Amino acid sequence: MPITTVEEFIAAKVAPELRPVVARLRVLMPKLAPQAAELYTYGLPMWKVTNIIAWISPTKKDITLSFTMGKLFEDKYEQLKGTAKWARFVKLKTVADINQTQLRYYLKQAVAHDKR
Repeated sequence: MPITTVEEFIAAKVAPELRPVVARLRVLMPKLAPQAAELYTYGLPMWKVTNIIAWISPTKKDITLSFTMGKLFEDKYEQLKGTAKWARFVKLKTVADINQTQLRYYLKQAVAHDKR
């Protein structure tokens, strides 16, 4: 049966030990970027304002939280990784890895770049 929702994706694709990380992100995203809507598209959970601003992608060891225009972000915390043309990401292995201050900082920029 094809996956059509974020909940189905989590149940099918996210390792049980990483589900609390995804759950925490799903709670924080509406608080930190209330204008962003959560959706399941392109085979992944994503957040969209006008365009896709961020998405999560699970691996066996962690959750990758990617930002579409991350290359343009200021990165005072030096947490963004990646060499894609535009996107940058952070890796999260536990709920403790989610720094709310840093996430707010990156999401603010993600929303600002979406409006350009």
